[in-house]
Amino acid sequence: MKKMFLLCSMLMLVVACQPQKNGGDVKVVSEQDKTLYAMGAMFGNNLKNLSLTEKELSYVLAGIKDNALGKKMQADPAQYQAKVREFFQKKMTKKSATEKKKGDSFLTKFKAEAGVKVTKSGLMYKMVKVGTGKKPSATDTVEVHYEGKLMDGTVFDSSIKRGKSISFPLNRVIKGWTEGLQLVGEGGKVKLVIPSDLAYGDRGAPPKIPGGATLVFDIELIKVKATPAAPKKGKKAVKKAKKK
Repeated sequence: MKKMFLLCSMLMLVVACQPQKNGGDVKVVSEQDKTLYAMGAMFGNNLKNLSLTEKELSYVLAGIKDNALGKKMQADPAQYQAKVREFFQKKMTKKSATEKKKGDSFLTKFKAEAGVKVTKSGLMYKMVKVGTGKKPSATDTVEVHYEGKLMDGTVFDSSIKRGKSISFPLNRVIKGWTEGLQLVGEGGKVKLVIPSDLAYGDRGAPPKIPGGATLVFDIELIKVKATPAAPKKGKKAVKKAKKK
């Protein structure tokens, strides 16, 4: 909710700075126009998760414009905070339910493909290349190359495109990754299809990943490294005491 209110505050600045034309249309010409337009587009991308209708969005923009221009407010924002939260939650819940329904269909189709296996948790995977090296445990650090996609094929993250692998402790990522990568040996490649409850759940990871989304990952396990044990408390203090 804090992010949403910050978003609205920023949008107020954008609306206030843009010249208004007849009918509310704005012609983007100069570099400053484009900068402001791009800023608004980025904020609008966050609003996508609410799936607002054009009419609903018109009320949002009216409130932004009136407040930004110092006009008399038609509703007191302070008095409507609870209702705004309720509206926000309902929209996100509805959006999540829609995504989960799409996810169920997607999972059913993927499950029917040759070579696909399903774990007890509901994680689905297809081994593209069987690794011959060590398999990681949940507490190990892994080095991987990966590409994450939404069900429609949209790539939301890719170390492959960045041209740089990434390393991280396997127990500090989404559940689907923690479970799925333990099935692969070093040098192996796997395709994971992860239901929302093993990914980012109903909240998603806005603006790229909507709530309730089933995710698809193509992952290459490059290397498995044991995570260094955390130093025991008081160990340094004991050594210093001995030196004295």
